[in-house]
Amino acid sequence: MGMKILVLGIGNTLLADEGVGIVAMRELEARFSARADIEFLDGGTLSFTLAVPISECTALLVIDAAELDAAAGTVRSFEGEEMDRFLGANRKSSVHEVGLLDLMSISRLTGRWPERRALIGIQPALVDWGETLTPAVAAALPEVCAIAAGIIGRFTIHPDAAMHHGI
Repeated sequence: MGMKILVLGIGNTLLADEGVGIVAMRELEARFSARADIEFLDGGTLSFTLAVPISECTALLVIDAAELDAAAGTVRSFEGEEMDRFLGANRKSSVHEVGLLDLMSISRLTGRWPERRALIGIQPALVDWGETLTPAVAAALPEVCAIAAGIIGRFTIHPDAAMHHGI
C-alpha cells in the first residue's frame, strides 16, 4: 500500500474564526492539488464517520481552531504523542477537541490511529456568526500553510518508517 496522507480541516465556516481549519485545508488543497498521495477532507464539525477515512490513511494532519490560551492568530503544531496529549489536556477547550479525542479513542480501539499524525491549532479571536475570518486569524493562514507543508514533507520522507513500529 502506498503512502496516503489525510489532511482534515475541521470547523464551521458560518462562525467566523471557527472556520479557519476549513479555510486553511482548502488553501493547502489548491497548493498540493497535483499530489495523488494527499486527500483533503472537510470534516465540518466532526462526526464518527471520520473514523473511516482516518483508518484508511497512513498519516493524518488535522487543522482546527483551538483554545491555546494565546493571542488571536497564534499557531501551534503538535506532532505524534504531543497531539494526543494536547487533545487529552484540552478536554474543555472546544467542541472539536472533545470530538477529536473521541475519534482518537475509537481509532486506537480499532488499532487504526496513524503512527504519523499532527494537529495544527489556530487561536480564534471570534467565534460568532460571520462568514469571514477576523484579520488576526486570516493573517495567520500563510504560517499555517507553511507549517503544514513542513509536516507533509516530514510525513513523506520515511515511507517505510511505519514498518519499524510493527504496524
